Amino acid sequence: MGVHDHHAEARKVGPVRYVRLSITDSRKSEDDHSGRLIESLLNEAGHSQVASMILKNDSKGLREVIKKLCEEEVDLIVMTGGTGLSKKDQTIEAVTPLLDKTLPGFGELFRSLSFQEVGSAALMSRALCGTIKGKVVVCLPGSEDAVRLALTKLLVPEARHLVWQAAR
Repeated sequence: MGVHDHHAEARKVGPVRYVRLSITDSRKSEDDHSGRLIESLLNEAGHSQVASMILKNDSKGLREVIKKLCEEEVDLIVMTGGTGLSKKDQTIEAVTPLLDKTLPGFGELFRSLSFQEVGSAALMSRALCGTIKGKVVVCLPGSEDAVRLALTKLLVPEARHLVWQAAR
């Protein structure tokens, strides 16, 4: 089965049920622009939001939330923030040990697309995508530009396909 056949099958998937997590020590709901952008772009694409949360940069707490969400009727978990290089950024460290499968191509493509916009600073991105118990999990930087790029160029076009593949 080729990619065109896969896309045809994936189109049969209903709206993707997603959860948005914003990982931050400083933002509140009213200034979580990246989180709202995720919701807006996924909702516009016809997907269904199950929940949204703002969580602290706490590896253990984040890991517990993700484990719990992976037991729910959720297809996709999209996180923004906590992916930087500072000591406080813990999203990647929290998520990586939980992953059953990784999709290195997501981070590679994201960095390549980012390079076209921000130049060599793209090398600092730790964006990732993988699966946990058949759920697609995506970790994105906290900037609105990064979220817009990842969703419009990668995630929205492939969301149903990713979910269909992960559930097989």
